[in-house]
Amino acid sequence: MSKINRRVFLSAATALTLSSALPSPVYLKGKDSANERLRIGCIGVGGMGTGDAHAARRFGEIAAVCDVDLRHAEKFKNDFGGKIDVYQDYRKLLDRQDIDVVIQATPDHWHTKINMDACLAGKDVYGEKPFTLTIREGQKLCKVLKETGRVFQTGTQQRSDKRFQTAVELVRNGRIGKLKRVLVALPYYSSWGGPFTPDAEVPNELDWDLYQGQAPVHPYIPQRTHQIFRWWYEYAGGMVTDWGNHHMDVAHWGMDMDRSGPLSVEGRAIFPNEGKPDCFNTPDRFYAVLKYPGDVELFFYTVFAEKPGFTGSIGHQETTKEQFDGLFGKECPQDVHDNKRNGIMFIGDQGRIFVNRGGLFGKPVEELQENPLPENAWRVRPSDNHMKNFFDCVRSRETPVAPADIEHRSVSACHLTNISIRLGGRKLEWNPEKEVFPGDAEANAMLTREQREPYRI
Repeated sequence: MSKINRRVFLSAATALTLSSALPSPVYLKGKDSANERLRIGCIGVGGMGTGDAHAARRFGEIAAVCDVDLRHAEKFKNDFGGKIDVYQDYRKLLDRQDIDVVIQATPDHWHTKINMDACLAGKDVYGEKPFTLTIREGQKLCKVLKETGRVFQTGTQQRSDKRFQTAVELVRNGRIGKLKRVLVALPYYSSWGGPFTPDAEVPNELDWDLYQGQAPVHPYIPQRTHQIFRWWYEYAGGMVTDWGNHHMDVAHWGMDMDRSGPLSVEGRAIFPNEGKPDCFNTPDRFYAVLKYPGDVELFFYTVFAEKPGFTGSIGHQETTKEQFDGLFGKECPQDVHDNKRNGIMFIGDQGRIFVNRGGLFGKPVEELQENPLPENAWRVRPSDNHMKNFFDCVRSRETPVAPADIEHRSVSACHLTNISIRLGGRKLEWNPEKEVFPGDAEANAMLTREQREPYRI
C-alpha cells in the first residue's frame, strides 16, 4: 500500500475501534425512549453469528437467541448476559412481536427460508453470506423483500471496507482504462476428509432433524455440523460460494455488473475425495472462465500458494503437474498463473489494480494522492461499518449497501460456476435478464434443488 492509503486505512480503523467502545443506540422512528431500543433476535450463533451479535449489540438490545444446538445458545446467553430468552426452533423466536431485527448466521441451506420467514413476520434482517443456496432461492427471497418492504443487509463486509471501495471507484472512473479482464482468486482451503462413519450418538442438545431442514436425510456425524457443514454440497457450495460470494461481489461492483451477470461460464475442479461415499463432496481447487458484456472476461479460481488450515480437513493434497495442467488448461492467461494472492485484480488497457483484505496495490493507487478523483467522479455509497449501515437503514428505511438484489447476482455467478463444474465442466450459456440457461434443460434443473418436507421454501 502507498503511504497515503496506509495512513487513511489506519486512521479509519482507529476511529472504528474508538467508536466501538462507545454506546450508540439506534431507535426506530417513533421510538424516543431508552426503554424502546431496537430488540434483536439472533438465529445461529455457532460461529459468525456470535461475532455479528457483538457488532449489533451497540445498536439495540439482544432479547433472544436461537440455535438448533442448545449448547451454542446457552453459551451465547452466558457470554452476553442479561435477560436473553433461548429457543431451539427459530419459528418461536419469530413469533415474538417485540423482536424488531433478526441477525441470521446459520448454515447456508437455512439462509433463504429463515430470511423469508423473518421478513414475512415483520422483521428486518442482517443475513450472513452466501446469500442463498440456489439461484431460484435468490429470486424468491428478492420477491418477498420487495413485497414486504423489509430492510435486508447481506454480511458481505467488504462493501464497507475503504480498500475495496477505493479500488471500485478507481476502476469505475477509468483509472485503468477500458476494463478487459478480472481475476477473482480464492485461497486453497482443503476439503479432503472422510469417509466418516456414523457411529456417534446425536447430542441431546441438538435437534438433528431440524438442523438438516430442507436437505436430504443422513445419519448423524459431527462432521456434518457447525463450521464443517460447508464442505457438504447438501448444505453449501464449498469455497466457490463461501469466499466466492465476498470476492465476486467486489468484482461485479467494479465491473458495474452488480445487478446483472455473465453471458457464459465454463468451470473445472478437483474433488479431493473423488466422489467416494461418506466423504466431503465439494471441490477445493477450481478454475472457471465467465464472459460478460463488453468483452470482459472474469477468471474465477483457486490460488495454490495460499493454504490456510480449516477444521475437518485431514490435510492438504499436493496438486500434481498433471492435475494442475488439466485444471487450468493451455488457454489460461499468464496473469492467472502469475498471481499468488487471493483477492480481486482488475486489468484494463492502461493499468491494473489488485485489492484484498491485506491491502490495495497498483500504479493508479500510488498516483491517487497527486491525482485525486474529481468532485464529479462516480462514488460508492459511504459506509465504514457494515452493521451500523444496516441499523441506520432500519431507522431511515433506506436501502443498505449490500442489498438482496445485488447479492443475489453476486452469488449467482458462484452458483453458475458450481453448476458448470458438476456438469462435467462443459461450457454453459446464460441469459442474465431471464436468469435461465437457454435451451439447456439439464442445467436449468440445477437452478433449484429438491427440498424435504416440512421444510420446503
